[in-house]
Amino acid sequence: MRTSGILLPIFSLPNSYGIGTLGKEAYEFVDFLEKCHQSYWQVLPIGPTSYGDSPYQSFSVFAGNPYFIDFDLLKEDGLLEESDYDYLLDESLVIDYGKLYNTRYLVLKKAFSKFDVKLMKKFEKEHKDWLEDFSLFMTLKDYHNGVSFLEWEDSYKYRDKKALNSFKKEHLSDANFWKFTQYVFFKQWNALRDYANSKGIKIIGDMPIYTALDSSDVWANPKFFQLGSDLVPLMVAGCPADDFAPLGQLWGNPLYDYKVMKEDNYTWWVRRVEVAAKLFDTIRIDHFRGFEAYFAIPATDTDAMRGKWKKGPNVSLFNAIKKALGEVDIIAENLGFLTEGVHKMLKKLGYPGMKILEFGFDPKGDSEHMPHHLTVNDVVYTGTHDNPPVRGWYDTLDEEEKLFVHEYLHFDNPYEVGNELIRAALSSVCDLAIIPFWDYLQKGLEARINTPSVLGGNWTFRIEKNDMNSDLCDYINKLTKVYRRDNNK
Repeated sequence: MRTSGILLPIFSLPNSYGIGTLGKEAYEFVDFLEKCHQSYWQVLPIGPTSYGDSPYQSFSVFAGNPYFIDFDLLKEDGLLEESDYDYLLDESLVIDYGKLYNTRYLVLKKAFSKFDVKLMKKFEKEHKDWLEDFSLFMTLKDYHNGVSFLEWEDSYKYRDKKALNSFKKEHLSDANFWKFTQYVFFKQWNALRDYANSKGIKIIGDMPIYTALDSSDVWANPKFFQLGSDLVPLMVAGCPADDFAPLGQLWGNPLYDYKVMKEDNYTWWVRRVEVAAKLFDTIRIDHFRGFEAYFAIPATDTDAMRGKWKKGPNVSLFNAIKKALGEVDIIAENLGFLTEGVHKMLKKLGYPGMKILEFGFDPKGDSEHMPHHLTVNDVVYTGTHDNPPVRGWYDTLDEEEKLFVHEYLHFDNPYEVGNELIRAALSSVCDLAIIPFWDYLQKGLEARINTPSVLGGNWTFRIEKNDMNSDLCDYINKLTKVYRRDNNK
C-alpha cells in the first residue's frame, strides 16, 4: 500500500512558551496531516535531553521529555493557573534550552504541589522496572548539582542498597516529582497518539541504538554495558573515518555487553521495545547496522582512528523481541558503512530500510540512493534531521553536481529543486515516502535540525503556526493524490 508522511520533531511545533509541546498545536498538526491526506507523522526521540540538547543523548531511554509537557493542559487539569506560567511567553523560532532548564521545572513543581500522588499508583506499578531507577537517578542528580553519576559518592555511584533506601526516605517528595513528570508526559502523549490514530495518522517514533553514559539506564544496569570496575567505559561507540569525517566519529556512548544480555534473553532490550511499541505505531531504530557489527573505540582516545568492528547480536536479538512481543513494526535506519553481513541481516529480518535522495546525486557514481535503485521495501526521504534541507543542500553543491541534479530530474529553475526532490520521493516505487516539513516549506540552511559532529546550534528549529496553511495543504494533498499515496481517504 502506497502511503506518505511528514517528519517534524515535537520540539519544532509552534507554542507560546519556547518549545513545541503535546498541547493544542500538536493536535492542530494532526488535523493538518489529515487534511493533507497523510498517513504518518514521524518524530525524533522524545526522551529527556541532557547536555548538548540532543534527543539522541538522554538521561533515560524509557522516559519522556518534561519539556514537552503542555502547561495549558495542566491548567485544564486544575494543576496550574495561567499566572503560574504566562510570564514565560516566548514565541521565538529558535529554542533557548538554557532558559527552559531554568524555568520549566519551576512551573512543573507548582503543578506537582497540587497533585494527588495516589493518582499515579497504577502508572507507577506498570512502569516500576524503569521508573523507580529513573526518579531516584534524577533526584540524586539534582542533589549532586547535575554532575555525572560517576562523580557521586561511592555508596550512590555503586548503588549501595542501604544508602539508597535511606536517601529515598529523605527525598521521597523529590523522587515523586520526577515520577509525576513521567505520569503527566505519558498521559498527554497517549491522548495525542489516540487522537492521531482516530484521524488515520500513525506515529513513527525514533529509537537511538545507544544510551548516554550519564543515564539511569547505565547507572541501574551496569552489567549490560562494557564498563570497568569503576563504571567507566572500556570502549565507546562511534564510526570509522570517511570522506565527511577524516578522523571518524567519536560518539562516546558506552557499548552493550551483548554476551551478558543474551544470557538474560535480552530482557532489557525486549522491555525497551515493549515500552516504545505502546508509544508509537512504528519504531525507527537508529544505526541499525550496529546490531550486525558495532565500531568500538578505546575510551581514552580522542578520535575514532583506532576503532575496530566487533560482532553484534544480529538476528538473535530480534528473534527474542519477536518471541516476547510478537510482530513489531520497525524501520531499520540502514545508512552508513554497510557490508554483505548487514544486508543479509536485513534480508532475514525483512524490515524496511531507508534511502535518502540527497545522497543519490553523485555525477560520477551510481549510488543506491538514486531514484532508479529504490525498491518497494525502502522508506524514501528527501533528507533527514541530519541533512540540510533540500534548498540548503543544493546551495552546497558544485556546478557539476547541480547540473547533474537538473539533468536527472529534468528541470531548469533552481528554485524548484525542493519541489522536484519531493516529487522524486513521492513518485518512487517505495511503499512509504517521508518528507521533512521544512522541505515542504522550502526552507534553507536556517532550518537544519542537526549538523553531526558539530556542537551547539542544533535541535533549535521551530515552525510558525501559519506554516500549517491551506495553500500548503492543497499542494501536499495534490501531490499525495497524483502519486497515489492517499489511501482513498
